[in-house]
Amino acid sequence: MIKKSILIENKTSITAKNLQLVIKSEIRESTIPIEDIGFLVLDNQEIYLSIPAMNLLVENNTSVIICGKNHLPNGMFLNLNSHHIQQEVFKNQIEASIPLKKQLWQQTIVEKITNQGILLAKITQNKNSFDFLASKVLSGDTANMEGVAAAQYWKTFFDTYDIHFKRERFGDYPNNFLNYGYAILRAATARALSGSGLLNTLGIHHKSKYNAFALADDIMEPFRPLIDEKVFEIMKNYEEQELNTKIKSELLQVLTRTVYFKDEKSPLMVALQKTASSLQQCFMGSRKKIKYPQLWNLTPTE
Repeated sequence: MIKKSILIENKTSITAKNLQLVIKSEIRESTIPIEDIGFLVLDNQEIYLSIPAMNLLVENNTSVIICGKNHLPNGMFLNLNSHHIQQEVFKNQIEASIPLKKQLWQQTIVEKITNQGILLAKITQNKNSFDFLASKVLSGDTANMEGVAAAQYWKTFFDTYDIHFKRERFGDYPNNFLNYGYAILRAATARALSGSGLLNTLGIHHKSKYNAFALADDIMEPFRPLIDEKVFEIMKNYEEQELNTKIKSELLQVLTRTVYFKDEKSPLMVALQKTASSLQQCFMGSRKKIKYPQLWNLTPTE
């Protein structure tokens, strides 16, 4: 079942009753089964969230995302006990060998660069060298082909909009749109990894001791072009350069976008669960490759 993504931007009281989330604002009151919620985004400094409601959301493996005064996601709550053999999974993840981590990172970067190349070709209608760059990714990406590809990618990505773009975390428009989308994608990835019993703090490449979601930052990399594509479309359809409710809702909808595996297709939020499960199996020794989907249907069957 596709879980719902809920964005709350007004002064609101959120409580729980009979396994339902009760959302009460100054103008209306509504309820929704907690089991139907995958993501709850709270973007108002005067939202009240009761402890019983928070606990039920966490028990349901709902990602509760808190936004700061700048309206960008600032943190999230996740279930710390969401898998039946979590201790065994943790043990295998912690003891994973360096060669295994390097191989997993190589796979991840090959997927990321490949996806960037596909999207760039769609947008510019021109061929590019990203397949070649992807073929040059070594174990652990020791030659930093990710950086080489990123420099080429962002240099031309927004050319049709005639803007001088520089990808920066706190940079000018449309960095604010990208940052919001990436934060949502990060939360969705962290939720999937947690659901597979994996420890988000322990990455395969990202290693900062201050990063509580290093593994999510690793595994979300190949999916970033979906956010890039959505931001490109938003810029085409909206003149606004500041985040508003419509634009946030558009970015949240990326989670329900269809992606493609070899024999099936699924919404992104479900695909992330499959990818996370495959990563867990890699750590447990039962498979060697992470199961990443194709982001676009490149071989139509009809």
